[in-house]
Amino acid sequence: MSIILGIDPGSRITGYGIIRQQGARLTYLGSGCIRAASTSASTKANGEPSMAERLRIIYDGVSELIAQFNPDQFAIEQVFMARNPNSALKLGQARGVAMVAAAKHDLAVAEYSARQIKQAVVGTGSANKEQVQHMVMQILKLPSRPQEDAADALGVAICHAHTHTTLIRNAR
Repeated sequence: MSIILGIDPGSRITGYGIIRQQGARLTYLGSGCIRAASTSASTKANGEPSMAERLRIIYDGVSELIAQFNPDQFAIEQVFMARNPNSALKLGQARGVAMVAAAKHDLAVAEYSARQIKQAVVGTGSANKEQVQHMVMQILKLPSRPQEDAADALGVAICHAHTHTTLIRNAR
């Protein structure tokens, strides 16, 4: 049995999903979003939190999730090359602080591309967000559709569970 924390990083909204894996059985434990909203005076003139403040919020949020759920495994979506290099940099920074939080708690970090995650959850690497949400709901037997970022994070956790199971099976 293992508990997997999946992360869909973002500089404003970071999705998280926690599942338990017992053999081939996956059980939903929790999901949601870490919203990088201002919690202190460290904001820009327009009221938006500074990038440093957003990164601190993400780090603290991931650290709290690790303390609360005590996962054995941590998986995160890789940065895709966006059209806007500035957006890709911010996404990379958000990913980095989430990975540091995992490393600080002695968790190995597994990374998966968006295509790998969609392939594992939906069966095709070109699936859209709605298809991922629908399949996450079906796989984990959820009563309602999770929010987009949370569904993506649950998809990361499901992808890791399937990949981990396959690696163990092939090692035997």
